[in-house]
Amino acid sequence: MIQVKTKQPEGPKAPKWWQKIQWITKPLDYMDAAGQQYGDIFNAPVISNHSCMLFVSHPQALQQIFTNDTKQFTAPPDRLLQPIVGDHSIFVLEGNPHRRERKLLMPPFHGEHIQTYGQLICDLTDKVMQQVRPGQIFVARSLAQEISLEVILNSVFGIHDPERFGQLKGLIASMMDQFKSPFTSGLLFFPALQKDWTPWGAFRRLKQQVSQLIYAEIRERRQQKDSSGSDILTLLLSAQDEEGQPMTDEELHDELFTLLVAGHETTATAIAWALYWVYRSPDVQNKLLQELDSLGQQADPVDIARLSYLTAVCQESLRIYPVAVLTVPRAVKEPVELMGYQLQPGTRVYGCIYLTHHRQDLYPESHQFKPERFLARKFSPYEFFPFGGGIRRCIGEALAFFEMKLVLAKIASQYQLTLAQQQPERPQRRSVTLAPSTGVRLIMQGKR
Repeated sequence: MIQVKTKQPEGPKAPKWWQKIQWITKPLDYMDAAGQQYGDIFNAPVISNHSCMLFVSHPQALQQIFTNDTKQFTAPPDRLLQPIVGDHSIFVLEGNPHRRERKLLMPPFHGEHIQTYGQLICDLTDKVMQQVRPGQIFVARSLAQEISLEVILNSVFGIHDPERFGQLKGLIASMMDQFKSPFTSGLLFFPALQKDWTPWGAFRRLKQQVSQLIYAEIRERRQQKDSSGSDILTLLLSAQDEEGQPMTDEELHDELFTLLVAGHETTATAIAWALYWVYRSPDVQNKLLQELDSLGQQADPVDIARLSYLTAVCQESLRIYPVAVLTVPRAVKEPVELMGYQLQPGTRVYGCIYLTHHRQDLYPESHQFKPERFLARKFSPYEFFPFGGGIRRCIGEALAFFEMKLVLAKIASQYQLTLAQQQPERPQRRSVTLAPSTGVRLIMQGKR
């Protein structure tokens, strides 16, 4: 029997401001050092002004947190992302409003609906890859961002106004590039610096232009009253809650904005990491090609996505460097025991995805890229959770994972590529996520 401890979990002793700077500039080093010294649960006051912010990486504790959402724990609004996604985004809602919004958003992201985008993803990958000439060095993340942005724009809106589509594509890419360095990303963690004279001002101006285009699209689609489309906006316009109420323009705007921003940025990063690991590991590349070739040239996208080794490669890529290293926070609702500690109401608890994914008892030689891990055993949602867990699990998981597999399969099976860099790729902060520091530079050798 575990003896309940009266003290709160300990953590790094450096001043909060210095810990926050470490968290912004070298988050993996910060977590590795703290995890090694303090174990499965430690205090890391690096994101907000809360004095007790716990990072948790033990699967048993994570199961307790995720299965007690709304009971012992609540999922408070994500104030960090609120300036980006707005007041009505699913990221910042809690309680009944969050449950209502999640229920309205779920149908467009059902697995069967997502499969209708399979051929679109393959065609867009071809279209973008054909722009790369033999002998050319290109940045995988930039290329993946172009593919994923087109996929999300098509799946969210459909193409009704090509001019508006092109404007949105350019503005969103420019807007998110404002956070491509740790310095500008650090503005998210220091709200006092979110001023117009900082890079934040450029972000806000671009965001306003994107918002105008989204509102214009919503107004036109309401007037058209065409419910025949398969895009997400069409489905959301006709969605109603349990009381028969549709989503307001403001709710639609913030949810569409969230899908556009989060839906393409994270997927692009995941694809870039997968390409890096495949072309850095000749054995992995050969095994993957053998599996892809076994389907033939005209394979159905759904059949491609079901391939076991391809799936394992993508899972291992998401494990070793998860795009998001933490789950969204939970707040302790009532006194609760967690890992022998008695936590008090208001304590913030984060599932530490990165440290869980590098537990030696789950993933021996955790920094080695070994897709076979996922063929040898099935990991629980408290051992492998790159899309978060519980009631805050990423709503776009099915589309993101489907797209990641298809883009990787299409590129690997049809093109000969080599890495243009000798040095190992390292993660670097990009907004609240981590992306490859160089973007992964590849050389196009030609078609297979």
